[in-house]
Amino acid sequence: MSRVLAAAAAIAAVIALPSAASAGCYYNNCYAPPPPPAPCTTCYQTQHVPAQYRTVQETVMVAPPRVTTYQTPAQYRTVMVPKTVMVAPPQVHYQRIPAQYATQQRVEMVAPAQTYYVPVQPRCNSCGY
Repeated sequence: MSRVLAAAAAIAAVIALPSAASAGCYYNNCYAPPPPPAPCTTCYQTQHVPAQYRTVQETVMVAPPRVTTYQTPAQYRTVMVPKTVMVAPPQVHYQRIPAQYATQQRVEMVAPAQTYYVPVQPRCNSCGY
């Protein structure tokens, strides 16, 4: 039991004592913290360009071309009292109606919105910002 206690005390002493690495010194040379980072020579900031749109005028067909038909009935006259005669036969007439067009405006996107990085000069030379 005493050996176990002695081993536990030795392990606790090794763990509790600061080592050279934890004290900041390596191989008998004192460890110095790294120098502060060099000032930023090229800094960047985001640049946002909104989407670009344009208005386009188009001629569009409102109504397609079509043909309408209508009929004219036959024409009759009474020539003599007992007799009725057809003067003009029944006819079918066709009327062509051209297509109807109109000008409409629509908005279309030319270029989408973009976000990109732009280099910016530092505001002061000593601090880098």
